[in-house]
Amino acid sequence: MSVVHRLTVGWLVDHLSFINQCGYEICDSFAYPGSVTLNTSVTSTRDCHATSTFAATSSSRDGPIPGPGDAIEREGKPAKMRYLFREEFFDVSKPHIAAAPEEQLWQGCPEVSLTEKRKRKCVLNQGELDALEYHSKVRKLIWEGTLHLVQEGLKSGFLHRTTTELSCRKNVVPGHIGCGLAELCEMAKQFPAVNESDHQAAHVLDDETSIPEQDLLSCVTENSSNCAKIVVLMGQKYLVPPKSSFLLSDISCLQPLLNYKKKYDVIVIDPPWENKSVKRSNRYSYLSSWQIKQIPVPALAAPNCLVVTWVTNRQKHLRFVKDELYPHWSVKTLAEWHWVKITRAGEFVLPLDSLHKKPYEVLVLGRVQGNVKEALRKSEDVLPIPEHKLIVSIPCSLHSHKPPLTAVLAEFIKPDVERLELFARNLQPGWTSWGNEVLKFQHIEYFTLLQNE
Repeated sequence: MSVVHRLTVGWLVDHLSFINQCGYEICDSFAYPGSVTLNTSVTSTRDCHATSTFAATSSSRDGPIPGPGDAIEREGKPAKMRYLFREEFFDVSKPHIAAAPEEQLWQGCPEVSLTEKRKRKCVLNQGELDALEYHSKVRKLIWEGTLHLVQEGLKSGFLHRTTTELSCRKNVVPGHIGCGLAELCEMAKQFPAVNESDHQAAHVLDDETSIPEQDLLSCVTENSSNCAKIVVLMGQKYLVPPKSSFLLSDISCLQPLLNYKKKYDVIVIDPPWENKSVKRSNRYSYLSSWQIKQIPVPALAAPNCLVVTWVTNRQKHLRFVKDELYPHWSVKTLAEWHWVKITRAGEFVLPLDSLHKKPYEVLVLGRVQGNVKEALRKSEDVLPIPEHKLIVSIPCSLHSHKPPLTAVLAEFIKPDVERLELFARNLQPGWTSWGNEVLKFQHIEYFTLLQNE
């Protein structure tokens, strides 16, 4: 289980364990010679004149030559392969910025006045003042709750106070993986229009059936089997966990998700929020508040759907979600939870009272308020949501790789409900995932091959 410890205040979560329990094992019948290949040849993702041919076939003897990560046939039998997510992405042994000794988590919760903090910087803008005011309201809950969960983690040995017990290996992060998923979604807009009346709403990954042209971007792709499968896209390999489905597209091409005809009982949203650093870096795309409001959550949500939105620590975004976005979607705000990031020694990754980045992020939970009769009919499925909980975990070093919510939300929803993640960058069993980088962290380079049998 991904939940290591469960207390009244929240959960200590093992993100790495969750990923590796998703079942990334390639079954015998789905070793590389039968894997699904989506060949998209692009001369250059940066070349505005890049040409692309999108064809999907099952690999055969005439297909690509197996390379690292491919199964190898032994005596006529395909190899069985199991993949694990690389541990070094969670090897956070020291804080990114160390807190002063008197501010260490296990030293107790010091009272910090806002006036004292303001002296460190002569002029604070309104956004910074709002952030300080919010922080003053939640800091005691975060400090004390995290302390209790960390103490449990230290007792059980999941966390280690002394760094000498930690590995000293250097993180080996793959270089830029030029998978070009977002670019492919942009290019897909130039593909010939698909006649929806003749087109299936979903394609099931199968060992022997070829995938028709454009299916990956024009309908939901399902892996309904109990084994993981490998999809090859633009020469890059991606692992698809069992019992998962996904749509690779940008916000302008959401119709295939609506055509899927599913209504979801849980919708998790991780919007690409607009901010100054994102604008300056030009590395990540972002959406305006107006664009986020256009996401058709009401059309995707089942009655009493639980909606969970990740929010940055900018109070502007938090107010927008609670005061504008949720009312626009007919969602009633129920709670604010916090994800707290710690090291393997149980320290905050950043000082709790840092004026800039905080070691926590906010989740706003709400419930769809729709048709009264339908809501009453499904009222037996509704469990109360507590106003505040902590999700404490060692963060992944990969940008925007959020901790799993499957286990923590399971306490407040009925089993076997339909679950959807919007703006996803990875896949999970039991979930439908959508985004223009929905396969990003499924890239095979993020995994290591455990065994060939």
